[in-house]
Amino acid sequence: MISDELLFLINLNKLQSVIARKFDSLSAHGLGLNDFVILYILSSSSESKMRRIDLAEKIGLTASGITRLLNPLEKIGLVAREANERDARVSYVVITPNGQKIFEEAKRSAEHITKEILSSRKSKSLKTVNEFLFDLGGNIQ
Repeated sequence: MISDELLFLINLNKLQSVIARKFDSLSAHGLGLNDFVILYILSSSSESKMRRIDLAEKIGLTASGITRLLNPLEKIGLVAREANERDARVSYVVITPNGQKIFEEAKRSAEHITKEILSSRKSKSLKTVNEFLFDLGGNIQ
């Protein structure tokens, strides 16, 4: 027998996998779920750009992990690098106009998927669950 807390985390891990599979349909826009999250964060950030390290922290990845995710997005022109005029050691990731367009299109699909996952009867306690996940570190926004 395992603790309720451990069982909760195991079930949370499974839920993450189920959600990721459902969001596989974002591939019609050329995106995976992590790509979509990156574009979301960039599009909602100040000036639609962030330092790589801040973006990595926001998503919960290492600096090398975010670089691995950003390289393909940069290659297809959804994000770009921008140098910091004051500090050559710092670079920004900026969402491109094409990246913003793809994000807006994919957002409609993501909202549809979300409605399938979270029917109105399930979303009654959504605020409480969101607050709990925020307390655990799931604080993207």
